[in-house]
Amino acid sequence: MLDSMVDRSMRRARVAVFTVFALNGFLLALWVVHIPVITDRTGVAKSTLGTFILMLAGAGIIGMRIAGPLADRFGSRTLVGAAAAITALTVIGPGLATGPVALAIALACFGFGNGALDVSMNTQAVHVERAYGRPIMSAFHALFSGGGFLGSVLGAAAQRADWDVRLTLGVAAVGCLALTAALVPLLLRDVTSTTPEVADAVPAPHDEPGPTGWRRVPERTRKVMALALIAFVLLLCEGAAADWSALQVREHLDADESTAALAFAAFSFTMTAGRFATDRIAGAFGRVAVVRYGSLICAAGLGLIIVSPWVPLTLLGWALCGIGLSGGIPQIFTAAGNLGSSTAATDMSRVFSLGYLGLLAGPAIIGWLTALVPLTTALAAPLLLLLLCSWKAGVVAPPKARVTA
Repeated sequence: MLDSMVDRSMRRARVAVFTVFALNGFLLALWVVHIPVITDRTGVAKSTLGTFILMLAGAGIIGMRIAGPLADRFGSRTLVGAAAAITALTVIGPGLATGPVALAIALACFGFGNGALDVSMNTQAVHVERAYGRPIMSAFHALFSGGGFLGSVLGAAAQRADWDVRLTLGVAAVGCLALTAALVPLLLRDVTSTTPEVADAVPAPHDEPGPTGWRRVPERTRKVMALALIAFVLLLCEGAAADWSALQVREHLDADESTAALAFAAFSFTMTAGRFATDRIAGAFGRVAVVRYGSLICAAGLGLIIVSPWVPLTLLGWALCGIGLSGGIPQIFTAAGNLGSSTAATDMSRVFSLGYLGLLAGPAIIGWLTALVPLTTALAAPLLLLLLCSWKAGVVAPPKARVTA
């Protein structure tokens, strides 16, 4: 009887975390689809908007770094509730803004809440996955994409119905606040894990001195940095695909705009589908295989794109990129969340923040390279980085597995 109650509790927590991920994607999509309306209301130029979006991202990184230690101290369940409430409330801000200054402040607040929610909901997802005893992290990230799709569809429908942006965002905020209040009691309380994976990962209380007398970098710190660098590369590739795929097809193959748009459609479709399938693959073959071979598949896709003279073959290349990238990030977050029982959220916040920088830097790096080489040739840079990720994929393995390998 007690076991069945525990099972029901875990299932409810899983559904609740699914919903939180979808809610986050939904709120982000509502902001994105209303960007043209909001820029018209505030009189913000495209160049200024780019700066404001960078400010949103910077505030998100701050939110991530602050939320990590807070989630470790007060529990991820508490932080999920607080961060989701902040994100829901602040999504109204851009719609209420009537000038550039107000929009900048509103986006900074929204970015802060979104960053805090990213860390806290992924930390809670690690707890739920640990309780289940099998990989389920990728499905959570797939629900984020599903929430984004729902938000974009409903946002577009509201605009077609000629709803005022303030009304649309206000209704969404109230609905998401009510949903958050209902979901938080269903989430799991953070507990100290006694699984071998976590127990073996906890570092020694004192750092050992190196051979030259210098203090060695703590083992867990090295692992966090390694995971963060892989996250940086994978999200760099994701950002590059999102911002440059359509333009690459149009410029390299002289395709029309509607055909070129299929490149990102192919990438995003296989990315979402791959996330729904990754948990089974990770359960069967392990996290290392997902990161290693996923990186190789994405690298093969980029290689195909670079040499392809035909649109269908190039679209296949972008589809392979989506498949390859779909499962890597969830495995990295799972690994980061299991490095230490008392610092899961802090470790994840470090991985998140550097990975997020990769998402922002990817499009910029490709853009800088196009000043020297054609866009298609510039894609060789992320291809080489993916090969490095594949080589270092063993860092995502459970600590005990690395010792006995």
